[in-house]
Amino acid sequence: MNLAELYQSPWVVDIAIGFIVLETVALWAFHQITGRGLVVQDVLLTILSGLSLMLALRCALTPGFWPGMALFLITAGLAHGADLRVRAKAKRDDN
Repeated sequence: MNLAELYQSPWVVDIAIGFIVLETVALWAFHQITGRGLVVQDVLLTILSGLSLMLALRCALTPGFWPGMALFLITAGLAHGADLRVRAKAKRDDN
């Protein structure tokens, strides 16, 4: 498989999903080891929203997986809404 074929296949989405998972684990490990950096719990809803969108795209690229696509789009929307709500509440508490 050459690079052009890879970019035209669902594998490119699988690779992106893998990077999201690796990034999350790296953020968690860095914070656990050093005490610095982002706390995964603070960005977990953002990560969940993005991961859900990638999973919805993966389902869309797979014939017959439209129910999964719908489920992951709903999950992404709920995670995004919850993230906005948490951030708005934190902003109100700061004032």
